[in-house]
Amino acid sequence: MAFSFAPLPLSHPEEIHHDLSPFILIHKTGRIERLVGEETTPPSTDHTTGVRSKDVQISPETGLSARIYLPGAITSKNINSLSLFTSTVVVSLLEQPSAPSQYDDSWEAIKWAAFHATTNGTEPWLNDYADFERLFFGGESAGANIAHQMGMRIGLGKDLDAFGDRVKLSGIILIDPYFWGETLIGGEVKADVKERNIIEKLWRVMNPSFSSLDDPLINPSKDPTLWMLGCKKVLVSVAEKDLLRDRGRYYYEVLGKSGWNGRVDIIKAKGEGHAFHLFTPFRENATTLFKSMFSFINGDE
Repeated sequence: MAFSFAPLPLSHPEEIHHDLSPFILIHKTGRIERLVGEETTPPSTDHTTGVRSKDVQISPETGLSARIYLPGAITSKNINSLSLFTSTVVVSLLEQPSAPSQYDDSWEAIKWAAFHATTNGTEPWLNDYADFERLFFGGESAGANIAHQMGMRIGLGKDLDAFGDRVKLSGIILIDPYFWGETLIGGEVKADVKERNIIEKLWRVMNPSFSSLDDPLINPSKDPTLWMLGCKKVLVSVAEKDLLRDRGRYYYEVLGKSGWNGRVDIIKAKGEGHAFHLFTPFRENATTLFKSMFSFINGDE
């Protein structure tokens, strides 16, 4: 569940309703201004790798759209036959944050994509090349939170049944997942109070109807249906210097003990901070993460 946002003009300080720096500013008008990750690039063809991308509209009514990445050298629906670094067709959401509808928006995008399993969808790249029997969800930070929740919807039997066996969630990748809880754990206890407050306030402000930090949407360990997660394998990645690291580890432990019939693995990036792979993609730890992801996707079920 990856998101990219177009830059917005800065406003006067007196117009700010909630200051959630260094992530977002929420203005009194309701407008949300993203402070990091606002840079965007147009869809194109990477002539070095052969990867192509294009933007598509999912819902004209809501403006929900996505960018699709098509691997280079793709010749059939046999995803396993592709090389390590060109193994997946990626659908990445492109939308302005619209909390608390992020879960429903993501689900709408999944249903839109899943319809292409009938080969009668509106997007030829998905009709022709995507293998919907080997579907993966993935995300970083809040995107990882959403990826987990979409996996829960699959497991709880939400409305993808119409596509039968043509759509199967094989696994979920959670990178530095944004989970939290009312009771502090691990390194959170001695962490900087301001940093903790930002993480907590971000949830309460963006999700006012789910304000409790023990709501299963932010604290999966409180979900009595966790064992019903709708896939057979999960990969969790945590970074040593990330305040969210202990939540990722705790998720790994709780999921493994929940009675869920699957395999959960965890990798740890020593000396790295939150979302380090986005800022230093060619560093050794980032390369290790990418290789782990590719092995996870291309490995046995």
